[in-house]
Amino acid sequence: MNTQSFADLGASSAVVEALEVRGFHEPFPVQRMVVPDVLAGRDVLVKSPTGSGKTLAFGVPIVDRIEATDPRPTALVVVPTRELAAQIVEEVRPIAHARALSVAAVYGGAGIEKQSKAARRAHLLVATPGRLEDLIDRGAVSLDRVRILVLDEADRMLDMGFRPAVDRIVRQLPRKRQTLFFSATLDGPVLKVADSYTHDARRHEQASTRERRADVSHRFLHISRDHKLDALVAELHSDAGSSLVFVRTKRGADRLVKRLRNRGVESVAMHGDRSQSQRERALARFASGEVATLVATDVAARGLDIDDIAHVINFDPPADGEDYVHRVGRTGRAGRTGRGTTFVTPEDSSSVRTIAHGLRLHQEFGEQRGGHRNGDGGHRTGEGSPRTGGGGSRRRRRGGRARAGR
Repeated sequence: MNTQSFADLGASSAVVEALEVRGFHEPFPVQRMVVPDVLAGRDVLVKSPTGSGKTLAFGVPIVDRIEATDPRPTALVVVPTRELAAQIVEEVRPIAHARALSVAAVYGGAGIEKQSKAARRAHLLVATPGRLEDLIDRGAVSLDRVRILVLDEADRMLDMGFRPAVDRIVRQLPRKRQTLFFSATLDGPVLKVADSYTHDARRHEQASTRERRADVSHRFLHISRDHKLDALVAELHSDAGSSLVFVRTKRGADRLVKRLRNRGVESVAMHGDRSQSQRERALARFASGEVATLVATDVAARGLDIDDIAHVINFDPPADGEDYVHRVGRTGRAGRTGRGTTFVTPEDSSSVRTIAHGLRLHQEFGEQRGGHRNGDGGHRTGEGSPRTGGGGSRRRRRGGRARAGR
């Protein structure tokens, strides 16, 4: 059994004590791989899935490499979404305070004047590309003395079209700097970008999603479109923990929350048309356990990390295998078990079958490799047929905490 501690990795006593107060005693695998290299000043390329502990993999060594007397900002973390920015700050702030360091997040959808003041004071600045460029243009932030750059969920930033903005930001940084590149993939265009931003980087890879899939049971529930709401209500009533429900559109998220409320199930929606304060309130209610169901779109949920999500339900199917992995990857984190359920209507059957085949989920989808039907097509891995009956009140889970221990 590996009993290596953060102190063994080289973290300072102040940081170790701050981590222990929050219940972090032993590092996750990605942290064991990455922390020593970052403390040594090396550039790193890290392929690791969301939920693996990536935030502390860069947060712990960065905090120990910065002094309170250093210029502000000394470290910059660039992320694709405002939710991820806020969660990273929440995760890193306690250990930063242990070394008298200031941390701030800047992102769109919130007051720029308040963020501008916080950014000027921050040793470690976490930013989305658009808001960071706004602050640079205003003269509120200078990157001239940044020594450490982190690009987190870099593959998602490229997917979302942020490459030109990130290129402009990187050009304003000192050439002599340390760069930490974190991504769910490290091949093709992503690897090309990673190589252009880093120098003599050490490469680390966490176990792939396919290798870690035993943490999550996968189920495909074949139903008609007219019965989707009934099936969802039944699933939510039978769940003892929190559930994350994915829909295709922002309008669909709001509509589903209303339909669930009419059926006696309280839920909250999270999507891009909500204001930042509305999104934060929804996230807080879900994270605390006040509301046990969060309805979200794919983009809104990128970077979302909530403790103990028991069940991910694809009310609308994902667009492709990558989105399936990102969605269902919100459960079964850090050694926990979880469940992923996908509703499959006759209209969606062909596209979902393609996704299932690509992820080697033939049996879970209800087919053998040769394409023959195998049972009712809706069983959980290693278990019997799916539960579709409703009834009973839904138990509220114990309060969790939103965090970015990704």
